[in-house]
Amino acid sequence: MIRAIALDDEPPALNIIKAFCSTNPDVSLEKVFTSTDRALSYINNNSVDLILLDINMPTVSGIDFYKRISQDIMVIFTTSYTEYAVESYVINAIDYLVKPYTRKRFNQAIKKALDLYSMRKVASQAGELYLTVRSDYGLMKVFYTDIIFIEGLDNYLKIHLTNKQPIVVRLTMKGLVEKLPVQQFIRVHRSYIVSLKHVSYCRNKLITLTNNEEIALGSSYEQEFMKRMT
Repeated sequence: MIRAIALDDEPPALNIIKAFCSTNPDVSLEKVFTSTDRALSYINNNSVDLILLDINMPTVSGIDFYKRISQDIMVIFTTSYTEYAVESYVINAIDYLVKPYTRKRFNQAIKKALDLYSMRKVASQAGELYLTVRSDYGLMKVFYTDIIFIEGLDNYLKIHLTNKQPIVVRLTMKGLVEKLPVQQFIRVHRSYIVSLKHVSYCRNKLITLTNNEEIALGSSYEQEFMKRMT
């Protein structure tokens, strides 16, 4: 089941989305928002697979709002205007629903999202080799083998790479941990995730990585780390 949120400045539009989602077994509508700030705060602290997003918002357009999101989250735009359709597909929108849309049309859009979600899940289970993140208003492919460690910086993460400049993304540690393959990465501190292949040794609760960076091993993560290393 897809975890979704909806963002629209008109409560009646959100009520329609709630009603349509309540009868669709493929989507779980977790939250609805009329405020872009509250929606972004929720996204940065929770796992979201899909956004049902109005384009014509009062302070920032839905398209610009979506470009600010660091996570690779699917989007279905909902709007009363047809002129943004081309731009929405340029940023890989799943679908574009023009109000008023029918329940049947809504379910067709959700089916598209479900198909993509299922494909990504299969690819992940088959051992996909990279992570997709949004940085500088674009999607970037980051190969797992290039990641040395990830550092938490308030609402941002800094991904340190081999022979490349670090990438800064707006994402939570919890959100990224859920995307990374557990057999390759482990959280060792509330502010750090490390690649197991880049761990040289650990001594006195200090992890030394292959780039000579030293990372503190948090007490609550020590037992699991030591178990994975032996």
